[in-house]
Amino acid sequence: MEIGLSHTSIIRVTEANTAIAIGSGDMNVFATPAMAALMENAALKAVAESLSEDSTTVGAKLNINHLKPSAPGETISATAILTEIDGRKLTFTLKAEDSHGLIGEGTHIRYIVEKNKFLSKL
Repeated sequence: MEIGLSHTSIIRVTEANTAIAIGSGDMNVFATPAMAALMENAALKAVAESLSEDSTTVGAKLNINHLKPSAPGETISATAILTEIDGRKLTFTLKAEDSHGLIGEGTHIRYIVEKNKFLSKL
């Protein structure tokens, strides 16, 4: 695993991922929780191929700003770039864009975990 690994995840804004549908707001715009999930997905996928089959990463901290609304029909891309590795702790820089430009940005921390050991804590 190395600094600079990145991935871009893409989703289309539909009625299902609007603030009104998710319950995070009362307008028909791309929901902040949907943007957060897309950003986390990009971080997960950025490092997935660098991990053993028995390992994965789990989200621990997400600090984002949702800067502008996006309408249904827009395509949203979220990019995560691995910026720091501290043992099992991975830090990512995040950005989300639609056809009009930047709509969100932030940072995200994930930890590398062994799948079975993690699930044994349930």
